[in-house]
Amino acid sequence: MPNFFYIMYIESNKNPKIKNLVKLLEKSKERKNQRKFVVEGKKENLFALKNGFVPLEFYVQSHIFQNSITLPSSVIKYEVSQSVYDKIAYRKMSEGILGVYEYKTHELNQVKLPDNPFILIIESLEKPGNLGAICRSADAFGVDMVVVCEEKADIYNPNVLRSSVGSFFNIPIISTKNTNIYDFLIKKEIPIYATYMSQSSIIIQNVDFRQSASVIFGTEHSGISEYWKDKIEQNILIPMKGQIDSLNVSNAVAIVCYEMQRQKNM
Repeated sequence: MPNFFYIMYIESNKNPKIKNLVKLLEKSKERKNQRKFVVEGKKENLFALKNGFVPLEFYVQSHIFQNSITLPSSVIKYEVSQSVYDKIAYRKMSEGILGVYEYKTHELNQVKLPDNPFILIIESLEKPGNLGAICRSADAFGVDMVVVCEEKADIYNPNVLRSSVGSFFNIPIISTKNTNIYDFLIKKEIPIYATYMSQSSIIIQNVDFRQSASVIFGTEHSGISEYWKDKIEQNILIPMKGQIDSLNVSNAVAIVCYEMQRQKNM
């Protein structure tokens, strides 16, 4: 037996609740206007609840879900038919649960940072899957904050949440302007590094990540914008031996995060 009661059984894709759910899944404009987003899967919902995201309602396919996690008793639950679940679920067999949550807004000055924080800055990233993979690496290696500046890929895009495997909820993620994060870093006296190619680059192992540091990564095709190029302390080079001279941005982030954590554990 479930540890909660369903308020309604929904078996039609034309139900207004389902229509709105599809809008939230497919349209960034709807998510931003309603300030709501959708979380699919058991692990993802567990992380969202654990980290203080406010749920508004849940949609459950009971034959798949089978009461596998405890949901807040105060939040409305709808049971949906298999055909409806097939309509709203991207992964089809993702433990039979989707949750709708309020946007959670992190402010730069409200995030509690350690004495020597490590901050990732992601500028104008266009591919949601890359942002999700970056969140996963950031969580895995203990990054203190991820800042998305000049946002192009909606941070609440379902592909961000899916590819992060729930890691999105485990670290502060802030969307802001270049000028805001730059002013914040200067005020906090946190050095700014970048990873674009230049003759002045130093290899990543020679950067002291045991101290405060921030690293900015740019777009997949053109790197960081001109705004940052006269504001960084040093360019970082990831040594490569093959014929290719660049990495996917999420891979580059993972390598930098690993090096940071390696140094801090020395």
